[in-house]
Amino acid sequence: MAIKQILKKCSSLGKKQNAHNRPTDVPKGHFAVYVGENRTRHVVPISFLRHPEFQGLLRRAEEEFGFDHDRGLTIPCEERVFESLTSLIIVG
Repeated sequence: MAIKQILKKCSSLGKKQNAHNRPTDVPKGHFAVYVGENRTRHVVPISFLRHPEFQGLLRRAEEEFGFDHDRGLTIPCEERVFESLTSLIIVG
């Protein structure tokens, strides 16, 4: 699935939405993902989509859960691993 399609799907999920059909708690240029056993919600910058490590997580998510569901984009990894990875992407 193309990145634009993923973002379109992700931007329509979440809490209350504004006139642009984007959740009001997700800033422009970001999207929400759900991580770990408890499906903890994280809002991450779209720029993460360029990073090979994050692309690997998206491939795993597609294989395990697919992208065609209403529960939001779920990343199949432990929350602490996700947080470590995202902190490296931000620093790098």
